[in-house]
Amino acid sequence: MNSSLRDAADVVDIVGRGVATVHSEPDAARAAVVIVGGHEGGAEVPVEPLVEQGPLLRASSAGHLLENAVQQALDGTDLPVCVVPMTLGRDPQLVADTARTLTWLTRGPMAGRVMLAEPFGNATLLTGWLRVAVARVVDPFDAPDVAVLLTAKAANPFDDAELFRIAHLVKSRGDLPWVEVALRGGEPDVAEGVERCGQLGARQVVVVPADFGPAVEAPTAGAVDGGPLLMPSEVSGMLATRISAALLKLSRGDDGIAAGLDADHQHGHGGTPWREADYGTD
Repeated sequence: MNSSLRDAADVVDIVGRGVATVHSEPDAARAAVVIVGGHEGGAEVPVEPLVEQGPLLRASSAGHLLENAVQQALDGTDLPVCVVPMTLGRDPQLVADTARTLTWLTRGPMAGRVMLAEPFGNATLLTGWLRVAVARVVDPFDAPDVAVLLTAKAANPFDDAELFRIAHLVKSRGDLPWVEVALRGGEPDVAEGVERCGQLGARQVVVVPADFGPAVEAPTAGAVDGGPLLMPSEVSGMLATRISAALLKLSRGDDGIAAGLDADHQHGHGGTPWREADYGTD
């Protein structure tokens, strides 16, 4: 295995087929894949092997960790490198920060070898995934007094507020009397969310994650764990779709990076304004 891959095992997790495989000619149908995560936990999500793609690396944030992961992919294979921001739609700053990192990284000889895929998900997809998950976990109970508690790791007021909006949309298309929200590590926390459901009249509370993390971080009295939002096969299928689209755009001369720079525009917090002179100094 390439020594640089061994040395950086503390910053990225290498899975799948490994980046030691080197091809003499780039294959336009394949790419080394780097998934980068934020507060939704996308860097740790289980993924089935992307058989039709190249190696898979993980970075837990944009900036130096992502830069290291991309550099390892470039050093370990001659395939193009596709970076996928692993947001479900509630972390636009992750997309913008990823684009900024890649803008800095792809100056010079790396230009044309690195591409930024569209984010894994968006608010519309997340709403649909949650509706499916809610129907799946509620159906076995077949009872009118079941409440669903959507949970996610606490982030910032704007991304957290988006979860409350999405929860309202999930409830509006179903026949459940209660769809509530709790924030792991925030307010209301999961225990408070379960208590609120009980006060509203629910006799059973099913907890469903609205991010890549677990529904609950520890057993919670009065709650049934609804399991992961997406199965590994579903994650890998969506990743394959994003990668294929990014490869097609790259073949037409668009690496997708410019489009990602303004992903957090008008999102309330707006992220940190990007300036060429000081980016990359963190």
